[in-house]
Amino acid sequence: MNKKIWRMVRLIIIIACVALLVKVVPIAITGYDMYQDAIQQTSIPHKIEQLKTDETYVTIDTISPIFLEQVIQSEDRLFYDHIGINLISTARAMLKNISVGSTVEGGSSITQQLAKNMYFSFEKRYERKVAELFVAFDLESLLEKEDILELYCNIAYFGEGCYGIKEATNHYYGVEPIEMTAEQASVLVHTLKSPNSYNPNKLQ
Repeated sequence: MNKKIWRMVRLIIIIACVALLVKVVPIAITGYDMYQDAIQQTSIPHKIEQLKTDETYVTIDTISPIFLEQVIQSEDRLFYDHIGINLISTARAMLKNISVGSTVEGGSSITQQLAKNMYFSFEKRYERKVAELFVAFDLESLLEKEDILELYCNIAYFGEGCYGIKEATNHYYGVEPIEMTAEQASVLVHTLKSPNSYNPNKLQ
């Protein structure tokens, strides 16, 4: 490669990097501001206390181990190995989103999903993803993995107005979370992908 071509390549790379920074930095700043606003209104410890006072809240030892295993396998296989973000899933989602030109896949870890459900809307905005990530890192520093998984199971939406695993198992199957069969657990885990489309009543 001669010097003239090499200079052009370097110039293109520099322009691309500058363009990326111009776009990314404002998103990061706005996302951080969203995060700060959220935790200033209700701190994470206080938010957790609020969630645990709900009469339908259940502890992890009263949830079917089969369900817990399937949730991790389906939603976040590296849950016990990362610090709030599944880099593999995130990279895969970014590549897919770039290829189609829109946000069609999230790649969120269980911790990120918990952060979103605790504080933010489901609007697919990059700023919200940044804010969600800051909360996820806070959750990972404050809690054990089992506590994060427990909270996630108690706040996730399962369709037909059911928030949390107890409401879901009571509503769809008339059983407690610990009493789920393997088949029931599998259906409810699948429900998490699209609660209004894949819930047990829709699949009948």
